[in-house]
Amino acid sequence: MTGPATKPTVLPRSVLLAGGGTAGHVSPLLATADELRRTAPDIRVTALGTEAGLEARLVPARGYQLRFVPRVPLPRRPDRSLVRFPGSLARAVSAAAEAIDETEAEVVVGFGGYVSSPAYLAARRRGIPIVVHEQNARPGFANRLGARLTPYVATTFPATRLPRARCIGMPLRAEIAHLDRPARRAEGRAAFGLDPDRPTLLVTGGSLGAQRLNQTFAARAAMLSAAGIQVLHASGAGKGFVPDVPAGGAPYVVVDYVDRMELAYAAADLVVCRSGAGTVCELTAVGLPAVYVPLPIGNGEQRVNAADVVAAGGGLLVDDGACTPAWVEETVLPLLADPDRIAVMSAAAASVGRRGAATALVELVAAAHRGGPQGGGSA
Repeated sequence: MTGPATKPTVLPRSVLLAGGGTAGHVSPLLATADELRRTAPDIRVTALGTEAGLEARLVPARGYQLRFVPRVPLPRRPDRSLVRFPGSLARAVSAAAEAIDETEAEVVVGFGGYVSSPAYLAARRRGIPIVVHEQNARPGFANRLGARLTPYVATTFPATRLPRARCIGMPLRAEIAHLDRPARRAEGRAAFGLDPDRPTLLVTGGSLGAQRLNQTFAARAAMLSAAGIQVLHASGAGKGFVPDVPAGGAPYVVVDYVDRMELAYAAADLVVCRSGAGTVCELTAVGLPAVYVPLPIGNGEQRVNAADVVAAGGGLLVDDGACTPAWVEETVLPLLADPDRIAVMSAAAASVGRRGAATALVELVAAAHRGGPQGGGSA
């Protein structure tokens, strides 16, 4: 006896993806674009962004058309920007509506940020379905707005509170989602000039770097090297340094930026990093244990992002102010010297990771296309 038939993934002819500004919005946008194109090679995929965001460089480089809307930040205090806000928002909504019309988009998918609010409002005006994906544990203004306009809402973390949301995880690039770390460990270490057999630490503050991590680990580079721990340190553009390591010690490699992060993950046994949503989701997807050092500013979302993996035993959490050279010596060094504990943490990290979010989001786009703006027949 066969089970109930599943609806085929029939996608719209044209989709507009709205998101930009930071890697946290652009990375899942590109992962979703890639999965849309893999599923339906003839689909028209267009991104909506700003001229000042990372998307202005990354989207065209990935082979997708990019349309621009004005950047309209939400005023935080009653000043002149508040007076100008309605007119600025109206212009952005008009630009988004033009992009919808000219690309003949049949579904708009938003990932939050300055670009998504105008896209959601323009799609509502045009009567076409909206899909919302929220990356962070605590949703921002744009996606709180979008979630009020559509039944097609997805989140990265189970704890995220949005109406009618389903948790699917973070859409990841195929290179990350399908990474076999043990199989590519030798390749990853060779790519960065690392020893094939030494315990390996990856330190990264993201594309912009993290001054706290840079200063802390620069101060203990010699100690780590002398202890036989090799380090791959992504310092951030323009923030590189020359590590002071002893002759004959383990390598300490400093790079501004890692273009092929999957190779860095394959090389590493442990990561010390910030806990942006994308970073947390990539590390858990590939089963990499980490010490998370949440950014000490903002609304505290980075601490919340790491909560599930830390609770599962796949990571540790340390306050930014406690990330000191002494802490590296007392906590990080013993951890890297304990391969059994690293193995247990790796399995725990993988237990909360999700690799299929890009596929799930594409299926949600298909459901929105079938069901229309109000969700009729989308189940």
